[in-house]
This record gives sequence, structure tokens and C-alpha cells, in this order.
Amino acid sequence: MRHIGLLAVVLASGLTLAQPPSRPAPAPAASPFLEKASDVPDPQKLERGTKALTTMREVLRDMLGKLEEARRAKDVVRLNCVNEKLTRIKGLLRISEQADVALQEAVARRESTSSEHEYTKLMIAQQKVAQLRAEAEACIGQLAFRTDENLSVEVEEPKNLPGGDPTHPKPVENIIVRPPPASSVR
Repeated sequence: MRHIGLLAVVLASGLTLAQPPSRPAPAPAASPFLEKASDVPDPQKLERGTKALTTMREVLRDMLGKLEEARRAKDVVRLNCVNEKLTRIKGLLRISEQADVALQEAVARRESTSSEHEYTKLMIAQQKVAQLRAEAEACIGQLAFRTDENLSVEVEEPKNLPGGDPTHPKPVENIIVRPPPASSVR
């Protein structure tokens, strides 16, 4: 009986220790990306949404320039890499433009849930576009592996290597043909 009571005390204390902390750690509010949408006033949501769209359009313009640069250089590897990122940026921008219109409508109707949702979509899209921009900047292509035209390379060939082209061997001299057997023993 005494063991059961002790077991109950141990289990209860273990459950108490296993409980999550009652207070969550405060989230840093240094960046607008980390803020909860409900903490941002509606006029600021509209302002930040407009800034996010402007930033994403600038990134799109920059990526179109990088795409054209890769096309002029005829660097297919880089062209494909930048084009893939650009396609994703275009999709995110399209979603963001729709979210901005929906945000403006939700703010005008004073629908806080809808405005928070659309604002969150805009901020996430802005973060993803920034990430895609960084990935596109890291795209390297064939030009990264080319060397300078003035580069010269000296090669020393070891003296003990056999000479000649291995695909066209020299004919073998002094071939000894074995004579046929002298007797046929069966």
C-alpha cells in the first residue's frame, strides 16, 4: 500500500514537471514581419501593404534585368535558374496584388479578421519574394566556370610515358608464328 502511495506522488510530480510553462515567451516586435496582424492598426496595414507591393515590384524589375543579362550572355544554366525564381515571384506578386485589394476592402468594411488575413498574406509573400531574390542572386551558370582568355597553362609530361596515340597503336614487330605440329597423335 505504501508503494502505491509513493508511486502516485512520483507520477504526480513528474506530470507537474512535464507541463509547459504557463507564460509564453514574448515575441520580438522589432520587425513588422514578426508582428501579429491584430497588433497593427488598419492605416498601417494599408501603408505597409503598399510598401510591400512596391518592394516586390522592384524585385520583379531587377529579376527581369538578370534574366535579360543571362539571355544576352547565352548562359542557359543561369537563365533557367533565374527564370524559375522569376516565375515564382510573378505568382507571389499576383497573389499580393489581390490580397492588397481585399485588404483595402476589408478595412473599408471594418472587417478585422479579413484585414488581418490579407495583411498576413502580403507580409508572407514579401518575405518569400525576398528569399527568392537572394536565391536568384546566387544563381551561377556557365560563365562562373570560364577562365580568363589570357590565362596560360604549362603542362609537364613525364619522360617515362609511352609515346604515340593509344587509339592507333604501332604494328607489333617480330611476330613469331608457331609451326604446325610434326605428327598427329591421336
